[in-house]
Amino acid sequence: MNERSAARLARLQQALAEGGSLRLAEAAALCGVSAMTIRRDLAGADDALVLIGGHLMRADDPRQVPGYDLAVQRDRHAEAKRRLCERALATLEEGDTLFIDCGTTLMPLALSLPEDLSLTVVTYALNVAEAVSARPGVRLWLLGGVYHGSSRSFSSDDMAETIRSFGLNKAFLSAAGVHPRQGLSCFHFHEVAPKQAAIATAQRRVLVVDASKQGQVRPARFAGLEDIDEVITEEPVAE
Repeated sequence: MNERSAARLARLQQALAEGGSLRLAEAAALCGVSAMTIRRDLAGADDALVLIGGHLMRADDPRQVPGYDLAVQRDRHAEAKRRLCERALATLEEGDTLFIDCGTTLMPLALSLPEDLSLTVVTYALNVAEAVSARPGVRLWLLGGVYHGSSRSFSSDDMAETIRSFGLNKAFLSAAGVHPRQGLSCFHFHEVAPKQAAIATAQRRVLVVDASKQGQVRPARFAGLEDIDEVITEEPVAE
């Protein structure tokens, strides 16, 4: 983080010292920069400040509810996600039908699918579909419905049934929280049904998760660790 970015974050922390929140536009105006610059500052910083629903607040504010901002998450732990997805890519085989979950963790996987393999990809995530659509030799199934901009994903009443109709060889799953007792969780309840359907259907269930997710519990629980065949992470998941 450069000095100007650190100075902006310090100014925002001071403005929020008494609690409350700032709209993203207000935070940008206070610092004399664009909203995108504030997002970049947050992505490269520790977790002292969080952006939830377009509002900036202190992470230790007892009134804040954990949230998810895909634009911020895209750059957070990016190198770790790339390394983890390299390991996931090594498991692919000719003719595989893959489920690729939503979020940012699996984007390096979607962007790097090998061109010498014939693959089918099933996803409900628009960002994953955009990446996969540019890969030659990949047949894409994008599951549609109501669009959720916060996670760039879709939901529908029949999505789980549709996923179960595929012969999935591998399901690559992401999670916002991994807890040894409370299992796997995410921020959005509309993600639960497709995740669970993929877990129930796939021959092999693979969780790809960076170390920052370990020990976290998010609002929507979708599985236990016992439901996963393989965990690709930076360090062993606590027993």
